[in-house]
Amino acid sequence: MQNDTSIWMHLGASAFHRAHQAWYLHKLIEQGDERWSIALGNIRNDATPLLDTLRKQNGEYVLETVSPEGQRHYEKITSIRKILSWDEKLTSIIKQGSDKKTKVIAFTVTEAGYYLTHDHKLDLEHPDIQADLHGKNNTLYGALHVILAERMKQNGSPITLLSCDNVRHNGKHFRTGFLTFLKHAGSTALYNWVHDNTTSPNAMVDRITPRPTAEIAERVKKAIGIDDSVPVMAESFIQWVIEDNFIAGRPALENVGVTMVNSVQPWEEAKIRILNASHSCLAWAGTLTGLTYIYEDVRSTAIKQFVWNYVSQDVIPSLSPSPLNLAEYRDIILERFGNPYIKDTNQRVAADGLAKLPGFITPTLLDCYKTGRTPKATAILPGLFFLFLQHWYEGKLPYHYQDSLMNTNSYQRIFASVNPLEHYITDKTLFSTLANNHDFHSLMQQTVDRLKQWLTMPKTPLTR
Repeated sequence: MQNDTSIWMHLGASAFHRAHQAWYLHKLIEQGDERWSIALGNIRNDATPLLDTLRKQNGEYVLETVSPEGQRHYEKITSIRKILSWDEKLTSIIKQGSDKKTKVIAFTVTEAGYYLTHDHKLDLEHPDIQADLHGKNNTLYGALHVILAERMKQNGSPITLLSCDNVRHNGKHFRTGFLTFLKHAGSTALYNWVHDNTTSPNAMVDRITPRPTAEIAERVKKAIGIDDSVPVMAESFIQWVIEDNFIAGRPALENVGVTMVNSVQPWEEAKIRILNASHSCLAWAGTLTGLTYIYEDVRSTAIKQFVWNYVSQDVIPSLSPSPLNLAEYRDIILERFGNPYIKDTNQRVAADGLAKLPGFITPTLLDCYKTGRTPKATAILPGLFFLFLQHWYEGKLPYHYQDSLMNTNSYQRIFASVNPLEHYITDKTLFSTLANNHDFHSLMQQTVDRLKQWLTMPKTPLTR
């Protein structure tokens, strides 16, 4: 590695990072541009086995991509040049983050990982946030607090803090949350330093990346003869749109297909409302009808019709006019979701629904009512999630449901009540101002009743 190489430190050793951001930087290196490389770490210890294995492989691994036609491609990814060991004090991560050669700290978190309320404010009462305000480093905010405090002390050079996830306006909301955290932590000097010496670009990322399985390593060995203990697999499609607001320089990402823009909003809204919301719709409906994989859900005429109606009747009118061809985008997404070679599970996609519903779906509900339209097609999605939660309560889900925002006791009480739907649709965290909207309440009651009937014969399209 060249001595003048700039470091992109990434927090979050996920399969998605290795199939997405690491791939883009690898392509730059492949072109002969070795000015940037990745230092990879994790703020929790759940990725330690993966990081240990990557260290043994010098940070290298094989990425398998597969098209909807079944064409597989293999390449060794070489952009991760440093593995950061985990310990409770985040020693290696703090050291790397405070190094002046580190000019970007990027991170991949779930929707729930921002700990935001329904109005996009930091949830200061959340136990994880309270723990970090008192010296723990278990959240992104707590980790960055100690990393940047040391950076300010050591050299004080500017740095970009880059979100790489599905949260709408992720850079903006992260920045608001982080500055709020620093204020309540009493870190006035660091607050001022972060305000003046960091930027937080908004970004939109896209590539379906299922959880790795043992079969990938077998295919890699057979196809290219490499023994890889931690390969990763993804669809062939990939996209990255970033607000060009890097305070300390950046890789020449535009040379490898990244779209650098002044505002990511059109791409972000289309992706979140069309792709992410539809993904959740498929997973909830598929689970309720006994299916396992996303591609199976798309093959169900009735379930596919839910997505088609939702996008065509409610989302496209809400997002128009747009610089994107939204109908074409809808069709491409359905083709991607129908890829039978991507064994993406309903279990993975259905996770964290309590964050996805208000983030991905409620904005379209609100837009419809603001413009005098009744969101009959969109109402199907929260209706499916309600029945999904009811199945969870009754122990009927075929897998363990993971939701980092769920207070299990609270939701058990809700579904044990006389009218759980009333509790659900009047939750402001989920539905914002619609929680007090009687027309919305009536629509949801009608929708849930119809969905219950549909579930008795789910292969039949739900009539309007």
